[in-house]
Amino acid sequence: MTPTRYSRLIKFLQEELSISKASIAMTLRHSESEAAPLPMLLWQYGLVTLEQLERIYKWMETA
Repeated sequence: MTPTRYSRLIKFLQEELSISKASIAMTLRHSESEAAPLPMLLWQYGLVTLEQLERIYKWMETA
């Protein structure tokens, strides 16, 4: 993922799904050590619902 697209994903998470900066930062730290995609970790940690996870992946397909 390019840095620009990554920044847009973070903006989408904050503005459209109301995920806090702290939650995103925590998940980003774990995504590096666990080598897991950010959306999946957000879901695994209970920070997004399954429906929100689907929205994230749909957004990623079209962004």
